[in-house]
Amino acid sequence: MVALLLREKFLLLALLSTVLAYTFEHTLLAHGEVTALVVSGLLIGAILCASIRVAHHAELLAEKVGDPYGTMILTLSAVLVEVIILAIMMRHSESPTLVRDTIYSAVMLDINGILGLAALMGGLKHGEQAYNDDSSRTYSVMILTAMGISMVVPEFIPEARWQVYSGFTVVIMLVLYAVFLKMQTGPHSYFFSYSYPEKRKRRGTVAAPRGGLETVGVATGAFSPAAPATAAAASTADQVAATTSAAAPQDLAADGAPVVAHEAEHTPIKESIAVLVFGVIVIGALAEVMSKTLQLGLASTGAPPIVTALLVATISAGPEILTALRAALANRMQSVVNIALGASLSTVILTVPVMEAMALYTGQPFQMAMTPVQTVMVAITLIVAAINLNDGQTNAIEGMTHFVLFATFLMLSVMGL
Repeated sequence: MVALLLREKFLLLALLSTVLAYTFEHTLLAHGEVTALVVSGLLIGAILCASIRVAHHAELLAEKVGDPYGTMILTLSAVLVEVIILAIMMRHSESPTLVRDTIYSAVMLDINGILGLAALMGGLKHGEQAYNDDSSRTYSVMILTAMGISMVVPEFIPEARWQVYSGFTVVIMLVLYAVFLKMQTGPHSYFFSYSYPEKRKRRGTVAAPRGGLETVGVATGAFSPAAPATAAAASTADQVAATTSAAAPQDLAADGAPVVAHEAEHTPIKESIAVLVFGVIVIGALAEVMSKTLQLGLASTGAPPIVTALLVATISAGPEILTALRAALANRMQSVVNIALGASLSTVILTVPVMEAMALYTGQPFQMAMTPVQTVMVAITLIVAAINLNDGQTNAIEGMTHFVLFATFLMLSVMGL
């Protein structure tokens, strides 16, 4: 029990914050906007602590149960955190565009923020970093399709027929995700790994036998002999960076086996499930108080509505940001691509049907159609990603182009555009 408490110290900190927040909620809200903003910042930190532990145990469960259920656990756990926070924020917000702005902010943060900063930092340290270009193309076309259907086409749907198209969106997104999940964990699983023996065989290249002495030269994309001790010499940073986002399978080792964290061997499945469920409950409880303090704190600042959406997206992406940066610095760009693009896809393809179903249930539609500025930013982002992620290597220049787009997104958000 003591060992469990020590491992879950971040979750215990979040639990303590929950108790204090509910105990002094009315007192804190009565002390004005400045106090509310400070408390909001502390609560966001507590939510991030709980989110990190939820993501960690979701990864452990995914490693133990294997695909396709492992991928589903990763995807659904991340989206569940975002949906819970978003649903609670909507109860205390009068903005009809909160869902749209949150999804838009998440895509900008994942592709331009996470991928841009990771490619920039990794490029400055390692030069060109290799990855499987099949994964980037697959993710990009899926994101473009999902966002086009759910956030561009609604602009042209008559208001009287929103329920029909909303129901269609729910069904088609779930079908799209089901087919993607089937391909991702089955026939096309090698798309999402830098070491993919099936593809080498199909191209006429002899694949390394399982347990052989070949390993992937990540920096150059070449294969070279390696001593048997190479795997044992892998750094802890490499093992941590091997974890992926909610929508992406892990990188494979040279023999095609998944890279597994050491702790996965010692944490019981029941413990991971219990901690994951408890963490989600804590996040929901914290989000309830945070939504009130944040609304009060921002009321007199004149901040545009998208600021709230950006905060929700940042909270959801917190664990992914840290993992992606570690992966880039450890020269594992495939993990970064899986994290950034996989997180973007899961946000759109799963959050949209859940929120649209809520709209149908309540009879109150959301404003899902993006503004012209948002549409242009998404279009530029996906075009730049298609060009940059088309050759199997990233560098600092490509990372900088995405990071400049992220800075532009932040500037437009501050301007209320």
